[in-house]
Amino acid sequence: MAIQGIDLSIIWGVIIAFGLMMYVIMDGFDLGLGILFPLISDSRERDVMMNTVAPVWDGNETWAVLGAAALYGAFPLAYSVILEALYLPLVLVLAGLIFRGVAFEFRFKAHPRKRHLWDKAFIGGSVLATFFQGVAIGTYISGIPVENRQFAGSALDWLAPFPLFCGVGLILTYALLGSTWLLIKTDGMLESRMRHYSRPLLYLLAIVIAVICAWTAWLHADIAQRWFAGSHWVRSVVIATLAVLSVVLIQKTLRRRHSHLPFIGVVALVFLGYLGLAISIWPNIVPPGIDLWQAASPLSSQLFALIGALFIIPIILVYTFWSYHVFRGKVQAGDAYH
Repeated sequence: MAIQGIDLSIIWGVIIAFGLMMYVIMDGFDLGLGILFPLISDSRERDVMMNTVAPVWDGNETWAVLGAAALYGAFPLAYSVILEALYLPLVLVLAGLIFRGVAFEFRFKAHPRKRHLWDKAFIGGSVLATFFQGVAIGTYISGIPVENRQFAGSALDWLAPFPLFCGVGLILTYALLGSTWLLIKTDGMLESRMRHYSRPLLYLLAIVIAVICAWTAWLHADIAQRWFAGSHWVRSVVIATLAVLSVVLIQKTLRRRHSHLPFIGVVALVFLGYLGLAISIWPNIVPPGIDLWQAASPLSSQLFALIGALFIIPIILVYTFWSYHVFRGKVQAGDAYH
């Protein structure tokens, strides 16, 4: 939909992509802490880990709400098809987030002898939510069958090797985001452990990314064409080169004991992967056959919602940056926000 040369569908596509990217990065390191929890046995260090995100973890999930609401308002056809295709994985994601959210609050109030139960809920919820987010992404990349503007596949299409492998890949991604986040927010033995764990996580993630790229190109000729046909290979080589440089940056800054640069490098790597996903499906919003304009709501609906979004998004950004500014710095044992 366009108004005087402005294509509202593209604007809404960018807003949704931005919101989901912010969620992946910001709730990614948040969920990563739960994935890393089994590696830390000391209860005081676990308290420190949770306190690094205690003031901001619920605000991080605002971006997922923004992305889902924008998809519903701007592309209702895509919303209905994607949700029908991914009902089970998304329900399991929500279940994991609920377990994790409840554990987050109740753990600090639990008797020390019962706290291990909430630790297990926090770990299980984090792993469950992360794995099925990855499964949903893998299913989305694989393509969603549509006939007569309705989902035409099976409720278990996601139960396939590629989506399941993507689930494992996202667990590694969030764990690396979490470990490098803790380099910024902690010190002492906990910081040393996270630096130690970050190296193998980085190498494993690099291997998984390479496998997913090769697997995707092998399974989907249309995506391979977007990567390599004509002059597109130049863009693909640039992205791949930047990804390799990000891996090198992370490895070197880990060795040199930088606090912030490893996390920045991981964020760059995640962004490049996200950019590769966008290139792989563009201009489709329901791959492989429904593009932005076919799924768009009426022009009046997109315009009305956009006016509201232009007020809401700056508020969310200001609140987010202000929260991280206020709670900046290292977290020490004994610090608490509950």
